[in-house]
Amino acid sequence: MGLNRGRLRWIIKDGVPITDCAGAIKGIIKHCRHDQTVSLGIYISVPFCRTKCSYCNFASDVFSRVLFDRYVERVCADIENAPVIAREVGGQIERGADSVYLGGGTPTVLDTAQLERIFATARANLEVQSDAEITVECAPGTLTQETLDALLRCGVNRVSLGVQSFVDQEAAAVGRLHKRTTVLEDISRLRAAGITNINVDLIAGLPHQTAESWNVSLEETIATGVPHVSVYMLEVDEDSRLGRELMAGGIRYHAHFVPDDEATADFYLAACERLDAAGVPQYEISNFARQGFQSRHNLKYWTRQPYFGFGVDAHSMLVSATPDQGAVRFASPDSLEHYIAEAPLQRTEVSRQAALEESFFLGLRLTRGLDLGELSADFGEEALGNFENEVSQFLKGGLMEIDGRYVRLTPQGRLLSNEVFQRFLSPLKPAEVVRATMM
Repeated sequence: MGLNRGRLRWIIKDGVPITDCAGAIKGIIKHCRHDQTVSLGIYISVPFCRTKCSYCNFASDVFSRVLFDRYVERVCADIENAPVIAREVGGQIERGADSVYLGGGTPTVLDTAQLERIFATARANLEVQSDAEITVECAPGTLTQETLDALLRCGVNRVSLGVQSFVDQEAAAVGRLHKRTTVLEDISRLRAAGITNINVDLIAGLPHQTAESWNVSLEETIATGVPHVSVYMLEVDEDSRLGRELMAGGIRYHAHFVPDDEATADFYLAACERLDAAGVPQYEISNFARQGFQSRHNLKYWTRQPYFGFGVDAHSMLVSATPDQGAVRFASPDSLEHYIAEAPLQRTEVSRQAALEESFFLGLRLTRGLDLGELSADFGEEALGNFENEVSQFLKGGLMEIDGRYVRLTPQGRLLSNEVFQRFLSPLKPAEVVRATMM
């Protein structure tokens, strides 16, 4: 289908196309978005693991426990100093946080006193709302009763389990220390403790994975009845041992048993179909949830809501204190040594053009797509014309489609999402900013 500038400007209200000027569009959008209060999201990084998985490209590793106290001390100092940090980078902190996400690494390797100190410091300094979504990532097998009790005292109401595979051979091949039974036991214990908002992470494309074994992982995941599932395709890059070995054509880390790209794509598509049929529909490229269980915190990344990150390699985006700038992004050092030594933050002002680009490729990550009317209200009607050629080509190529006021990726477009997103980004956009917005 061809696409012209006029078609891009059309908004559907009550089934009727509106082609009037910005006033009509802004009136609609003001009612549905801008009257809403935007709350802050808090991300806290814990870069410690029991073992380093071969596929992992995050800033996490195995460290001596003697470093844990020093790290927690540093993170808590940053949380207490958040208003000063925001002011120094030129940002504004939104009052009241409605999500806290403790990620890693494996946060549950910390002892209970350290976990409780982090949460107590966040609550004392960042106005965490009483109904906030509070998530902790957990490697199966690290959830002792003592740790579980501490999480409950901290108000944790959501747990994300890094399962990756329910097939023991696949999990062991990449360095995971748990077995299938470990995962099932952890889910049972979480539910018994009253934590029913549980996510299971799966990775498509692991060594030794086949269509049959992938089906086993999908069946096991669905059978658990968890309300949220994240499905990632194996990333091959120089930041992981497995990635480097694959790129070199070697056989270490079971690299020669990694399925090819076509098979991995088939696994992903199978997950989309099976989870949807099981009542866990896709709402973002890598995420699936039952009604009411979408990740409130992660939605902040994709809808460009403010979030403040603390700890190693933690990224933040705050509203800019400079009137002609939309936002400011900044990131802490990606090494434990530099972070504890208080190395400076990496800071990037987000211009209106950069904000527009981010809005496009982040909005397209969502299954519902990007609201064209919302984009017009935020950036002006002419903003849509900046991407007219790109959108037109993707529509013709079957990678995008328009439904009412939304433009979104097709299933094929989601498979090729990285290639699509690059077309909406300035060539000069810093790589670290792209990474921060793809969390």
